[in-house]
Amino acid sequence: MSTTILPEDWPRPKGYANGMTARGQLLAVAGMIGWGTDEVIVSDEFVPQFRQALKNVVDVVHAAGGTHETIISLTIYVTDKQGYLGNIKDVGAVYRDLMPKHYPTMALVQVSALVEDRAQVEIQALAVLPEENS
Repeated sequence: MSTTILPEDWPRPKGYANGMTARGQLLAVAGMIGWGTDEVIVSDEFVPQFRQALKNVVDVVHAAGGTHETIISLTIYVTDKQGYLGNIKDVGAVYRDLMPKHYPTMALVQVSALVEDRAQVEIQALAVLPEENS
């Protein structure tokens, strides 16, 4: 179980947490891109890649014994910030589908390229697995 941290006089963040605490076993999830188990990019469009990358993160967390609610941090790397912002409604729908009502700390970073040439998004995560799994 994690706890959201918000300084007393700060406004409530929209769609992310300012800080989180948790107790248990730390799981670091490597950067996941929008490819399936066949290691082929699912689409050349941003939203399907975002969905698959986030699904890959959640799948790794589940494989370790956690749930989407045990994710405490997401770092989202994009090759085009406007590709993210221009699709924000669809990105939000994907997020709510895979991470319903859970808002960990998040950062969005634009990078010049990712290792896989067709990749437009890569998501790295930290999760804290429940103590009974540690």
